Amino acid sequence: MTHVSLTVPPRLLMGPGPITVDPRVLQAMSAQLVGQFDPFMTSTMNETMALYRQVFVTENEQTFLVDGTSRAGIEAALVSLITPGDRVLVPVFGRFGHLLVEIASRCGAEVHTIEVPWGEVFTPEAVETAIERIRPKLLAIVQGDTSTTMCQPLADIARIATEHGVLTYVDATASIGGNDFLTDSWGVDVVTAGLQKCLGGPSGSAPITIGPRAVEVISARKHVEAGLLDPSGSAETDEGPGTRIASNYLDLAQIMDYWGPRRLNHHTEATSMLYASRAAAQLLVDEGIDNAVARHRLHGTAMLEGLVGLGLSLFGDLSNKMTNVVAVHIPESLGAVGGDRVRTALLDDFGIEIGTSFGPLHGKVWRIGTMGYNARKDAVLTTLAALEQVLRAEGVGVTAGGGVGAAQEVYR
Repeated sequence: MTHVSLTVPPRLLMGPGPITVDPRVLQAMSAQLVGQFDPFMTSTMNETMALYRQVFVTENEQTFLVDGTSRAGIEAALVSLITPGDRVLVPVFGRFGHLLVEIASRCGAEVHTIEVPWGEVFTPEAVETAIERIRPKLLAIVQGDTSTTMCQPLADIARIATEHGVLTYVDATASIGGNDFLTDSWGVDVVTAGLQKCLGGPSGSAPITIGPRAVEVISARKHVEAGLLDPSGSAETDEGPGTRIASNYLDLAQIMDYWGPRRLNHHTEATSMLYASRAAAQLLVDEGIDNAVARHRLHGTAMLEGLVGLGLSLFGDLSNKMTNVVAVHIPESLGAVGGDRVRTALLDDFGIEIGTSFGPLHGKVWRIGTMGYNARKDAVLTTLAALEQVLRAEGVGVTAGGGVGAAQEVYR
């Protein structure tokens, strides 16, 4: 038998994601496969749905996984909600707002945007004014945009949208599990996420929850595949009158039936990712959602204070910052080229990865994450100590021990 080996270099992933996977999630992924409709398989799917209802803090029956990276979840939500010609409002405050515009445009939407400078968030009043002017069918917005590290407050915005009869979709990929998210209490209609941030898992599965108003819209577009039609015609009776959803793979109307009691065949579930998703959610639920948010806040604060302790300058509106990632200005003496040298030295000499950013922030800030399995004290202190040494080697004046010392004060 051929021996297949893969040697992965040791890494501490302290960027904006992906992050180091929790070993317990990796262990779950290594479990053997079973048949797609094995009772163990279907019961594991049901358990996973129940766990993610707790993660999203919702009673939504339609809470499950979209197989694919977090972007697959985003696209499934938008392609299933948007009929060509629908008006969609996207408040853009970073790179991933632009992604929502891109995907909604590909779905044939009439897309309208409002924008604030990167490093800021929207007021509810600004969004309400835009809703009254545009009268969209759908408001699509990001909660935590890692490109800017900002966390958009959503409770008032979702309420305003509902009062105006507008559906609300939220991309919570980078924020869920490390920042408060109350799907039902806030009145958000559809939320999608990913495993590779605060949930401490690998990229490749997109948890989603769909509220009753959105289920009605999606179900009206249901069209059962011809190959699945019952010769008696009974399967045709629940087809909706609406426009067929443009994607087959990301058709939420069909996927709801796949995860639901009918188990109507749609695709072969990504079994190892199901195991990973279940484990990630179980760990979060066992810890307690509020405790997990508090953990991310603690270690995120320690990292932030440590960076200040090194003499670095923080980016953005800190009153609306995500708990799990911080952006810091690259010292002017380094510039973009020197900033890349620092990141390379951290990776080569210490096995630590941090990120830069996109668009107007590319080469101007570093983004450092403390999320999921890496939202812990030793990871924070090790990163700060290594960064101090690399900055010193680049000739940047830093306070000796200032980073670790300031972080330790937070932990006391």
